[in-house]
Amino acid sequence: MSVELRKHIEEIVPLTDEEFEFINNHFKSKSLKKHQYLIQEDELVKHIYFVINGLLKATFTDANGKEYIIQFAMENWWISDFQAFYNNVKSIINISCLQNVELLYISKENLNKICSESHKMEHFFRVKNSSGYVALQQRILSLLTNSPKESFEQFSQQYPQLLQRVSKTIIAAYLGISRETLSRLSDKL
Repeated sequence: MSVELRKHIEEIVPLTDEEFEFINNHFKSKSLKKHQYLIQEDELVKHIYFVINGLLKATFTDANGKEYIIQFAMENWWISDFQAFYNNVKSIINISCLQNVELLYISKENLNKICSESHKMEHFFRVKNSSGYVALQQRILSLLTNSPKESFEQFSQQYPQLLQRVSKTIIAAYLGISRETLSRLSDKL
């Protein structure tokens, strides 16, 4: 039984022991080592993942070979190539481990099953998907409108724990600024 998953779900909906047992039985666990890939470009994506422990990053590589960091995922976050998962198409992103990770994962079939059989879980995933959409929209707007200083300040306020766990080079890439600019900005804080 995953205590972490239950706590995470119960931040939104309360569960009885029986309800959680039903939900938990539809998840499987997986462990990966630092630098391993969870998902690679051009794969079919059959699962979404809940991070129990560790840290991952999702990246997209353009036609010129430039890599863009789309997302991080740490404890109590969900990650996948959601476009590939929901649309049954091949992945366009890579997800790799920045640290050793422990994950729970669920297939689309099992996700649909628990949502159709449990109004609470349908509500839970609707709230999580809405929150993810809002966060993505905020990130896009930040990339379009913020100065490097504003982007770093916003990142520092939203994700202070990532500052301790991710190298400045990776944070700079996520923010779309140079490593040198990030060093200047972080020295001022």
